[in-house]
Amino acid sequence: MGRNDNKGKGKPAGKATGKPKSKGGDRSNASLSKKNIGKPKSKTEAPAAKAKAPSKGKNTVEGIRLNKYISNSGVCSRREADTFIATGLVSVNGKIINEMGYKVQLNDDVRFDGRRLNPEPMSYVLLNKPKGFATTTSESKGSTVMDLVANASNARITPIGRLGRNATGLLLFTNDDKLKEKLSKKGMERLFHVELDKNLKAADMQRIKDGMTIAGKKIEVEEVSYVANKAKKEIGIKIKHMGNSVIRDIFADLHYDIVRLDCVSLAHLTKKDLPRGKWKILTTEELNLFAML
Repeated sequence: MGRNDNKGKGKPAGKATGKPKSKGGDRSNASLSKKNIGKPKSKTEAPAAKAKAPSKGKNTVEGIRLNKYISNSGVCSRREADTFIATGLVSVNGKIINEMGYKVQLNDDVRFDGRRLNPEPMSYVLLNKPKGFATTTSESKGSTVMDLVANASNARITPIGRLGRNATGLLLFTNDDKLKEKLSKKGMERLFHVELDKNLKAADMQRIKDGMTIAGKKIEVEEVSYVANKAKKEIGIKIKHMGNSVIRDIFADLHYDIVRLDCVSLAHLTKKDLPRGKWKILTTEELNLFAML
């Protein structure tokens, strides 16, 4: 799916600008009635009505009503949600809530019958990451991948897996907690194009194929081979591990330095028609294939 292809589900591919979305400021315009201008206030004039004080014990924090939050998550209607709340099936941040009209924030941990709910529509974004961006949601790490996908979705998407700051290639973002949990447990095949500082010896290639133990941990790869028609310092390696250091650990243990590291595919997803620094919304067909993992 190209950046200008609007036929896929969701938004078309967009240019990653590295800037967060702009937020419009709230404007409040106060006006005076002409008949009251210059008119002295009567001593007997009734004071402006004060806002009704909230009753004790009520949750008054600005947010979204709990029944609406549940309804938005697709579990049931608002009326049905009220019934579930009343019967003690709903918790917020670990506490059972029975109060009608209770308000929650989008980042609260809201659970129905033990299952965490998400009131946002599911969003799936694929980024072709350039160099110089850290894979983190922290704002204290300089330029991050979150800057690149800031305009991709209104949902609170986060990356699945990691790529080092100087690594490039495919990175998947979503707010789908079920998919995140599934891939964190089972892993997802990622194919990397690795360029080393020197040719990889055949004996070292075999050690990688056989599986290595590094710092007491067994590291296995799905596939590894020399890149066709290239020097033997260019390697293709496929792993399921979702961390960002496992490949560097493998070659560092064998005394090679990585010059370039590029993730060229994620499961069934590839970089076709997705230039470096651009993102796209996954199509329904691309999403359905994740069910087979």
